[in-house]
Amino acid sequence: MPRNLLVLGASYGSLLATKCLMAGHNVTLVCRQKTADLINKEGTEVRLKLRDEPAHRSIFSRTLPGKLDAAAPQNIDISRYDLVCLAMQEPQYANHTIRMLMVKIAEARLPCLSIMNMPPLPYLKRIPSLAAMKLDDAYTNAQVWDRFEPGLVSLCSPDPQAFRPPEEAANVLHVGLPTNFKAAIFADERNNAILRELDASISAVTLDGHDVPVKLKVHDSLFVPLAKWSMLLTGNYRCITLGEPKSIRDAVHGDLALSKSIYDHVDSIARKLGADPADQVPFEKYAKAAESLLKPSSAARAVAAGAPFIERVDLLVKLISHQLGMPNAEIDRTVEIVDQRLSERILQG
Repeated sequence: MPRNLLVLGASYGSLLATKCLMAGHNVTLVCRQKTADLINKEGTEVRLKLRDEPAHRSIFSRTLPGKLDAAAPQNIDISRYDLVCLAMQEPQYANHTIRMLMVKIAEARLPCLSIMNMPPLPYLKRIPSLAAMKLDDAYTNAQVWDRFEPGLVSLCSPDPQAFRPPEEAANVLHVGLPTNFKAAIFADERNNAILRELDASISAVTLDGHDVPVKLKVHDSLFVPLAKWSMLLTGNYRCITLGEPKSIRDAVHGDLALSKSIYDHVDSIARKLGADPADQVPFEKYAKAAESLLKPSSAARAVAAGAPFIERVDLLVKLISHQLGMPNAEIDRTVEIVDQRLSERILQG
């Protein structure tokens, strides 16, 4: 049956929203009022390349079976929804109106699936070896997550690479790497049933008889989404330099042996926490994918544009590694560079 989803974040969130709309589900995107007005008037456009096709296709929400609308956070009636998807950058949850909406979501005990790179703190509390660790310093405002029940929060590895073209309107998203979202289960099987319904219905979608990439795949292991950490620490955060940002390809392939050592170390941290090697992605597969990532990461672009806050998975992994007794000099160095660049932005502001 059609599900009603509330997606916080109309940029990256429009990718998962579009896949759900294609499967006949209904979606509300939470965003600024100006963006909401644009989406309610024109819908969204997601540009996606199908397998073996040379060019991207434009998928317009207004042509899809599911219903899409958009609203500012203060105008959301949460009683309408079966599932919440958290698709904003972690620092955005510190915004007052977003925080007020998050309080309502937590009090309503709605299941929340995060597609952030930065895992929500309640999700980390579901992993026994992380539950007692001091990790608040990695978050812009850790108190945002205080009201959430850990079993109602899950994490989806945001492996698909997508960006809003700077020359386009706010309702356009371009998908550069159409890989799958990999979601961990909730604690309650009733909520897992929703995830599995979405998985099956999205997988069944075709376009002109062709399979459509970017699926939602549900995994029983809580550690599958953490495979993204190795990619982020090896590529995305190393795009941030003391000068101009690097592309992900250059960050990874500039010194492949060093990149592999970082990747392997982060994988070993995840295994120390309880991950199985089968939960992880081989370095060679990631390095191959990185060859096509010719732009700096979103974190690097944000720093270059003057953002004083970004998601700090680099700092989160550093804090975990030190508390496990597994520090790594290259990870520490990356954190120092990011700290310095953000401090510069705060001072300039």
